[in-house]
Amino acid sequence: MYCPRCSQQQVSEETKFCSRCGFPLGLISEILSHGGFLPQLAELYKSKKWVTRKNGVLFSIMWTIFFLLIMTPFWGIVNVDRLAGVSAIIGIFGGLMWLIASMVLLKSEPQPIFMTSELPDAKVNSLYQANQRGLPPQKSQPVQSYVPPVNSWKAPNTGEFSIPGSVTEGTTKLLQKDEE
Repeated sequence: MYCPRCSQQQVSEETKFCSRCGFPLGLISEILSHGGFLPQLAELYKSKKWVTRKNGVLFSIMWTIFFLLIMTPFWGIVNVDRLAGVSAIIGIFGGLMWLIASMVLLKSEPQPIFMTSELPDAKVNSLYQANQRGLPPQKSQPVQSYVPPVNSWKAPNTGEFSIPGSVTEGTTKLLQKDEE
């Protein structure tokens, strides 16, 4: 196992901290042993919460439908006009208040995390090995067939990278040119 921070190879899988940078490795070995997933997180996501944003929106819709479409006509049929008006007002404003409160105050449901073994038809290794048949064919020309261009070949200008010669070498070259 290697440290994910500094890439130092660890002596054993039971090492709690990296010997170079001190990074805590306790969870890393557990993640590696469970295929990149912590089982403790699965327990957190299994427990469904009833008080979520989605359920709050559904409750506000059901509240409005109940008071507007069921209670208002019922009180109208029974001939209690005041209760029919009150149930319509409670249905509209109560539903809006529930909707706003659920959108502002409630948290959304956490997205489920799937292990690769739980996914349907998950073949991770086959995804990478399906199109591998080997290296592509050679598309460049070999070195032996390369011919430099005629009369246009220049030595690269290295400028400051070239090492200057000594004063005596420069003088010797000048004297040899004069003799010729």
